Amino acid sequence: MSNTPTLDLRAIYGYVQEQSIRDDALLQSLRQETAKDEMARMQIAPEQGQFMALLVKLIDARRIIEVGTFTGYSSLCMARALPQDGELICCDVNEDWTNIAKQYWQQAGVQQKIKLVLAPAADTLQSLLDEGGAGKFDLAFIDADKENYDRYYEQCLELIRPNGLILLDNMLWSGRVADESCVDVDTEALRALNKKLKNDQRIDLSLLTIADGISLIRKR
Repeated sequence: MSNTPTLDLRAIYGYVQEQSIRDDALLQSLRQETAKDEMARMQIAPEQGQFMALLVKLIDARRIIEVGTFTGYSSLCMARALPQDGELICCDVNEDWTNIAKQYWQQAGVQQKIKLVLAPAADTLQSLLDEGGAGKFDLAFIDADKENYDRYYEQCLELIRPNGLILLDNMLWSGRVADESCVDVDTEALRALNKKLKNDQRIDLSLLTIADGISLIRKR
């Protein structure tokens, strides 16, 4: 079998969305509101949100950490997939963006599952560790400042249980990680982390081409 890709993902993207996305008015409204922001590109794609919600259900997740919440699309998808007694801790520093998120959590009736912490994520994650949180979480989603991805990864690896999952977003970085001419700080950080993950014997790994690239990691 050839290792050469047989699909033009751009050409079939519309088909994928049409045939697989189970959308609703609330998600559409959040995407439309976020699209007005100059940083709207930071929002995850609909198919990614649906995929993440599926993972939450597949592993019967009850406690989740999110590093980087933005306007709340990913947290909304995951929180709706959690059981009623589930908990999602959201780490962010921007009150304006997360105020939008809180409005949609309220509309979805999932606000009681979510704890938003407005502080540097590394500090929040370290506090969870200091409070005895190691091994107490089922899933972590990391989608924040790329320069600190490795630090967040190491902290989340401690916080999740064996067989728990870590999702790292933007790991293909619009293809820049594979372009040697790109040497900016963010690209170099992601490139270095990709190399580290490949050889990290603490985990099982798959780098998926969903959206901007998701590293799906299982803690051994």
